Amino acid sequence: MLTIEGLKAFGANTDEGMARCLNREDFYLRLVKTVPGEGNFQKLADAVASGDLNAGFEAAHSLKGVLSNLSLTPIAQPVSEMTELLRTRTQTDYSALLAEVLKQRDALKALCEE
Repeated sequence: MLTIEGLKAFGANTDEGMARCLNREDFYLRLVKTVPGEGNFQKLADAVASGDLNAGFEAAHSLKGVLSNLSLTPIAQPVSEMTELLRTRTQTDYSALLAEVLKQRDALKALCEE
C-alpha cells in the first residue's frame, strides 16, 4: 500500500507535494498512483529512440510538470535535466538519463503496488 512514509523513503518531498494538494493525503496519494501509468513516459522513450527532439521535449516537459507538482524528486530531477537539454534540441545521448527516469518510475510503480 502506498504511504507517505514509503514515498519519503523513495526520496519524494511529500510535505511540498501535500501542500500543493491542500494537505489532503488521500488526494495526494491518489494522484501519485497515476504517475507510473502516465503515457508520456512511453512517448519520451519513443521520441528519444527515434531522435525526435520536438516530441521528446513535449513529453519531458509534461512529465516535468506532473512530477514537480507532486514533488517526486527521484524522477523529476532526471526528467528536468532531459527537458532542459531537449528545450534547446541538444543532440546528445539521452540513454543514461532515460534509463534513470524509467528505473525510478518502476520503483514508484512497485511502491504503488505494495
